[in-house]
Amino acid sequence: MQIRTVNFANKVLLIKRRISYTVKHRESVRRSVAGSGLHRKEKEGKETMANYYLAVDIGASSGRHILGSVENGKIVLEEIHRFENGMVKKDGHRCWDTEHLFREIKAGIRKCKEIGKIPVSMGIDTWAVDYVLLDENDKVLGNTYGYRDSRMDGMDEEVYKIIPEKDLYARTGIQKQMFNTIYQLMAHKVQEPELLAKAKTFLMLPDYFQFLLTGSKVSEYTNATSGQLVSPATKQWDMELIGMLGYPKDMFLPLSMPGTVVGKFSEEVEKEVGFSCEVVLPATHDTASAVMAVPTQSDECLYISSGTWSLMGVENREAICSMESMEKNFTNEGGYEYRFRYLKNIMGLWMIQSVRHELNDAYSFAQLCDMAEEAKDFPSRVDVNDNCFMAPENMTEAIKEYCRNTDQKVPESIGEISAVIYQSLAESYAETVKEIEALTGVHYPAINIVGGGSNAVYLNNLTAAKSGRTVYAGPGEGTAIGNLMAQMIKAGEFAGLKEARASVFESFGVKTYKA
Repeated sequence: MQIRTVNFANKVLLIKRRISYTVKHRESVRRSVAGSGLHRKEKEGKETMANYYLAVDIGASSGRHILGSVENGKIVLEEIHRFENGMVKKDGHRCWDTEHLFREIKAGIRKCKEIGKIPVSMGIDTWAVDYVLLDENDKVLGNTYGYRDSRMDGMDEEVYKIIPEKDLYARTGIQKQMFNTIYQLMAHKVQEPELLAKAKTFLMLPDYFQFLLTGSKVSEYTNATSGQLVSPATKQWDMELIGMLGYPKDMFLPLSMPGTVVGKFSEEVEKEVGFSCEVVLPATHDTASAVMAVPTQSDECLYISSGTWSLMGVENREAICSMESMEKNFTNEGGYEYRFRYLKNIMGLWMIQSVRHELNDAYSFAQLCDMAEEAKDFPSRVDVNDNCFMAPENMTEAIKEYCRNTDQKVPESIGEISAVIYQSLAESYAETVKEIEALTGVHYPAINIVGGGSNAVYLNNLTAAKSGRTVYAGPGEGTAIGNLMAQMIKAGEFAGLKEARASVFESFGVKTYKA
């Protein structure tokens, strides 16, 4: 990947260039930087102008700010800020520290000013389903719960008292996940009805952060769809369903598509970060952004957005809401240009990440892969989607316990534990390929892997071998790239998604793994 890091030498070079200008010319450049986001770069002895765009990509374990620009038709990335994230315990619940996250968002934006690269626009993407409720004064009501919190236990049955599960799937096309927004709101209704009654605005987390930056409230489509409250027919909130469930209808805002301008920084934020720019909606659901970055020109593309979660599926123009689809636990999440991301949510790298943390991060992922390969003949397998792996107190012990309970050989060494995870994950991918082909009636000869997991060489080889499909891996920063693509298309850097995807293929190293 072509990621350039900012260093002291770059800053010195920038200062020297500015000193060479006349006072009059410096003032002209300053006005250009402040007003239009245009910045000078040198190419073949000639000065040209480059537009910068900022992607703020926040995952469950970390966040990053990445500047993007287009040079000779290729996308160039520059990471300028990175920070830690994770759920915190509050009042006995797993919650997000939104104040910490917003401080880090602003800290990364200030870096743009420090390095003299003011973006034309910026956008924020995060994971899906989590939200805030705001009161009449736009203050957050209660805790900002995380999707791994246990408060949703039993909330599916509360929902099904109102609408049967089959009817719900036929209506929304969204797979059942206990962390879906529909069940989280039911937890609010059952456990904290006084807070739900006070709620005047519902915002998914990236929408909330963009509100804090601009003062404008906008709800983005792709993220909203994952919560199981949006109609695939109307592409808007299903207000009839929301009313049936007893959630306040008036707190939901109309849904907007990626590319929509939210607004410019508020005066307060502008003063704090040192400049202003437009906030433009990306596909705020990180998976929707990652799928945008899949480097293919085919509409029949099988992908895995691989990170903490593995989202495996295809793009469709119409939702598949059949009972067979429901039984296989597939979902129809909204995507760019109203494409449907027909996919299955697979546990992903969460399990190996957890094991690594339990070992005090003493081993790199590459070392864990090497140890797994040494133990490749270890016979035991686990269902990576079993709820026991969602948020165990100890992932290593959870894997051992699963093997004991299923009368399999119990892994003991680090290599055996890692082998169980990687082998099980690859077999889950292979089984999902078969299910997708049966449900769509389409044969997919290749799998495109984007996201951090695309760098997992051992897992990629396993996936190719067990699925019998060629695997194309990369780019690793798929989510941030997709975020930037939405902004760049809005700005006219690319004519549309097809042209932007072609640029992704040319811009980043895509590796091939043969079956």
